[in-house]
Amino acid sequence: MSGRLKNKSLVIIGGTTGLGLSAAQACVREGARVVVAGRNPDSAEAAESLLGENGMAIVGDAADPATADAAIELVREQFGGFHGLYHVAGGSGRRYGDGPLHEITDEGWQATLDLNLTSLFNSNRAAVRQFLKQGSGGSILNMGSVLGWSPSPAFFSTHAYSTAKAAVIGLARSAAAYYASQNIRINVLAPALVATPMSQRAQENDDILEFIKTKQVLDGGRIGHPQDLDSAVVFFLSEESLFVTGQVLAVDGGWTVSEGQIG
Repeated sequence: MSGRLKNKSLVIIGGTTGLGLSAAQACVREGARVVVAGRNPDSAEAAESLLGENGMAIVGDAADPATADAAIELVREQFGGFHGLYHVAGGSGRRYGDGPLHEITDEGWQATLDLNLTSLFNSNRAAVRQFLKQGSGGSILNMGSVLGWSPSPAFFSTHAYSTAKAAVIGLARSAAAYYASQNIRINVLAPALVATPMSQRAQENDDILEFIKTKQVLDGGRIGHPQDLDSAVVFFLSEESLFVTGQVLAVDGGWTVSEGQIG
């Protein structure tokens, strides 16, 4: 097996659809063996089929600490090691009651933080514990969002979600500093609007699409594709990033450096 991830055994939490599945396929193409975890049994079955003999899928809720533990144990048992974690699981809390601060319900706040932050805490803790047990070092890559520091009030005013994504950066940077001497690297990938099942509302809104033309101006002004992030994922999970930790990379089409025009 050859490639930039040759001999790497990886876990992707939230890897059965969208950004996670695209990344898992890219990692397998680069020589990795991958275990993906997702909540939907049908998606997990489809993902395992797409990944072939170098991929396996489990069904589990990322907000349950047992899911990350099970995925890490499976990758060690089936593929002989554990070298990296990519946490993608999360999503909009709008349906639970997220929104502008004065409108967020107690339930919406808690559900959105559990979905986007507690789930990530669970997987990161499990990965660090295993890396320390192995004494091997390793790489953790977390899914953030440009909304964690670059708000867009007209169309993307879900403040619990933005809070969770800002907290992802805080956790990653503080943990990266603490574990750097043990060669455990922790970084964050922060996309803007990408075409995934989570962003269906935005993809079907003509006003948002017009806004995106002036906010994500690269490549003609478009919504991102999951594949736009794949090369960065491979970099962070490979030996190429051995000297990189505590960093936040925005793969955003220009979002954070563009004003965006509202018609």
